[in-house]
This record gives sequence, C-alpha cells and structure tokens, in this order.
Amino acid sequence: MPEFAVWAPLPEQMRLDLDGQLHDMTVDDGGWWRADVDAAADARYGFVLDDDPTVLPDPRSARQPDGVHERSQLWDPSSAQWSDTHWAGRSIEGAVIYELHTGTFTPEGTFDAAIAKLDYLVDLGVDFVQLMPVNAFSGEHGWGYDGVLWYAVHEPYGGPDGLVRLIDAAHARGLGVLIDAVFNHLGPSGNYLPKYGPYLSSVSNPWGEGVNLTGPDADEVRRYILDCALRWMRDFHADGLRLDAVHALVDNTAIHILEEMTAETDALSATVGRPLSLIAESDLNDPRLITPRDRGGYGLTAQWDDDIHHAIHTAVSGERQGYYADFGSMSALASTLRNGYFHAGTYSSFRHRRHGRPLDKSLIPATRLTAYTCTHDQVGNRATGDRPSQNLDYGQLAIKAALALGSPYTAMLFMGEEWAASTPFQFFSSHPEPELAKATAEGRKAEFADHGWDADDIPDPQDPQTFLRSKLNWDEIDEGRHAELRDFYRGLIALRRTEPDMADAWLQHLIVDFDEDERWIVMRRGHIAIACNLGKQSVGVPVTGEAILAWGEPEVGEHGTALPGHSVVVTRAG
Repeated sequence: MPEFAVWAPLPEQMRLDLDGQLHDMTVDDGGWWRADVDAAADARYGFVLDDDPTVLPDPRSARQPDGVHERSQLWDPSSAQWSDTHWAGRSIEGAVIYELHTGTFTPEGTFDAAIAKLDYLVDLGVDFVQLMPVNAFSGEHGWGYDGVLWYAVHEPYGGPDGLVRLIDAAHARGLGVLIDAVFNHLGPSGNYLPKYGPYLSSVSNPWGEGVNLTGPDADEVRRYILDCALRWMRDFHADGLRLDAVHALVDNTAIHILEEMTAETDALSATVGRPLSLIAESDLNDPRLITPRDRGGYGLTAQWDDDIHHAIHTAVSGERQGYYADFGSMSALASTLRNGYFHAGTYSSFRHRRHGRPLDKSLIPATRLTAYTCTHDQVGNRATGDRPSQNLDYGQLAIKAALALGSPYTAMLFMGEEWAASTPFQFFSSHPEPELAKATAEGRKAEFADHGWDADDIPDPQDPQTFLRSKLNWDEIDEGRHAELRDFYRGLIALRRTEPDMADAWLQHLIVDFDEDERWIVMRRGHIAIACNLGKQSVGVPVTGEAILAWGEPEVGEHGTALPGHSVVVTRAG
C-alpha cells in the first residue's frame, strides 16, 4: 500500500484525489500530510487544498502525463529495467562533455531518438552527454529552465521510462550522463508550490522569485532541493548534475546548500560505488566553489568558466559588445588560459567594479574548470541564436576548438558545433497561456531592442518555426567542410587520450606565448605545442617538431613554423 505524502504547512485541510475519489489525510507537527491508500501502479492522483476544488499536482510528482497543470501519476523507480550493472562510472575531471537539448538534437526530439545518435558520440570521442533540463515544464517544447515540477521528467521527451532507456543505453556504450538541474527559480506557468508552503523567498533573480533557503521553514525547502538532486543520480543512474546559475542561490547560512549537496552526493557515491559529479554554472569567479570542503570550500567537482569562452571567442571573432568589453586581446587570452580566470580581483568594466578572486593553482587543478567555445547560453541568448559557424570561417572555428580542447581544462562541446552546424539555436517556448505567450515574445524583443537590435529581427519564441529552425540538420554532417571540421574535432579529442603530456592538469606547467601584433598564440604542454594564427596574414611562429594534427597548410621546419592565416598546427617535440 503506497503512502501519499506532501509537505504543506499552509493549508488547514488536505485531501488526496486518487483516480477521482477523495480521501482524508492527516498532518503532523512538521506540516507533512499523509494517507495510506491502495492504488494501482499507474494511478492518477493529486491534492485538494482547503475549500478549493482544484486538484493540484504533487510537488514531488514523478510523472505528469497530461502536463504540469494536471494530476500526477505514480511511477515506481524500482520497476525500471536496467542493464548497466557493469557501469563503474568516472569523474568528469579532464573529460569531454557534449551538451545537448533533447527536443532539438534529433528530428523526433525524444530520448529514444537520441539513443540512435549515441554511437556517433562514441566515435567522436566524448565521455559524457549533458542533457539540458528534462524536468517537467509547461508546454510541449522549451529550453527547460522554466521547470515547475522538478521531480518529473518532461513527458514529450519520453517521460521517466524514456530517460531510463537513454541513460542505460549510454552506459552500455561507455558514456556517462549528466543532467542539468535548475534550483534557483521556478517557471511562471504551473508553479503551485506557494499554495503548499513557503517554498519561495522575497529575493528575486532575473528569472523570477528565488527559493527559500534561509527563511522560516527553509529546512524543508532545502530538503526538497537535495532530495531532487540525489534522485536524478540514484533513481535514474545519472553520473552527475550541472547546477544552473548557482550565484542565484541566495544562502547566508553557515553551511551553504552547495556544500550540503556535495557532502550528500559524496555519500551517495560511496553507496552506489561509482563517481558522481556536480558542475556549477557560476559567474562569480569564486574558487571556493571548487575548493575541497576540508580546505574551506564547497567541494563541487567543477565549474563552468565563461572567462575562457569570452577570451577565446573575442580574440577569434573580434566581438566586443556587453560583457566581452574587457576581452579580445592576445594578452587577455593568454592570461585566461594560464590562470583559469581573467577577472580575479580585477576591475570589470561591464560590472563597474572589481570581480573574481585568484585561483590557487597549487591546490586546484585545471580540470575543475570547464572550457568551451559554445554553450546553449552563448548561442541561444544571442538575439537571433546564431552560432559561431554562421559568422566565422572554418579556420577560425578550428582555432577555437584547438584552444579549448587542447587546454588542460575539462572540455565541453555544444551539440553540432563539431561539424559547424548551419542551424541556429534560438530561444523558444510554448506557453499555453495567451497572456504569458505574448509577454514572453514582447519581452524578448524589448530586451534586444534596448541593445540596438531591430525588433523585427528577433525570432518570436512562441512561433513553432523558431523551435523547428533550431533542430540539428544531420544530413550535413558528412558534407565537405562540415566533415573535415568534425574529423579535426575528433583528432583533438583523441590527442587528449593518446598524448601523455595532455593529461597534465596543473596550470603552473602550462606555457603560453603570443604576439599581440601578429596575432599568433602557442600553448605548450610538455612536448606538445598548439600553435594558432588568429590573423589573416601568414606568420612565422617559434614552433618545431613533428606535425601531428593541423588545419590549413602550415609548414613546420627546423627553425620554426609558417602558419597561414586562420590556421592551427599541433606538434610533438622529438
């Protein structure tokens, strides 16, 4: 007999609606309501609060087959069919991660369709698949960051059973799976938590009301978050989480929720007998996130590093708008590659204040920072969702790849970047409420119009074509230059495994030389040198040895290398 339980300190009365039949519930002193009632394994249920006849979904619902506004459905994780007992897992440190959006990764946009592409990812050489949020959100399609039922799996993707099949298939191929989890806010449609209890705080962030981490009854809200995080790794066998915008988690308690989460994740790791990783998205440049707990940090496995992205992208592309203003020089690129952060207690012109803190390179290896040339944010949050491949030539794309994948950092790709996908990745949504749909579309246009974009050029997030345009075109992957770039990526990834010097994770061993005027840069890792010419004119670079990978037609001689414009060469010293 299942127990139905929900934490709801606000209502004075609570009833369970089970397949249309109402059942009384009892409450304890902590605000937990419970009822033991016989139910079929796939029963539909919800809760009726006080005198309001509306049946609300379970805040810890595992399934929402009819959407986030309707009844929940029971799903027993012990019924899942797993075949991954052989999977020993691995840490993400030093790995290559492949970020993808389930709905646009394939034409079908489902977990099962993604399974058919896993062999391609294995051949490419990646180690982990990182799924953009798969929690339940309102509408058929969206990015997933406006989730409202954090425990449920988005039904159009395939629901919880589909996610089980995808992760099981990935493990069978030696691929780990990370899930993007959003705990800093909830979406605007289908968030019924305030009716149950004080889940939200008075502190807002750019995406809505924040979550109650420090106010009255915060302990239960924190437990709600921690249990959700652990559930993805325990019940769905995920190998870790990417934690969205942790700088928006306002927590002034003595033990920050991130520290608490890492401690409980480590305990779960010991129980399941495989590594579990937590990756933070943070714009704080604060090394405490990735400093071990016994050294006063939060103990997260790794952190996204936007400074590396900005330094590489601006140096190659020439863009300088917004938060790119302090980047673009070869000096800034070299400094960021050497130190992990560019802003480390230094003045940020974008923020109009000092920003960041230096990384202790003797304590924290480079593998605790994640380097990338693209993410869903850095593409999708551009006004038109244009990829670098829509603005740069193939040589420039190869340079960006060489600097990120050739670095000692943990590396990440965004789906399709490896073949210079021609499709954009735009911001799309499918809110069913007309008012919310209108507000989303108008807000998007107004945001970018303030930055000088023509409002008519901004795609309407609610237009189904915006979503369809963002789907990858797999037909182009084996065509001409697309295929050449894909093979270059494959070669770079392979070098991370086959060259012993590429395994050195300590930044104090990394040597970076550059010429500001001629716009070349050389990253040296032991016997390996990665030389890039970001300029249009051919230059001479002080690199010798055996050329083992190249883009363009470099000429490596006994006394140096001639690098054509927008070209790359990787050499191995004798």
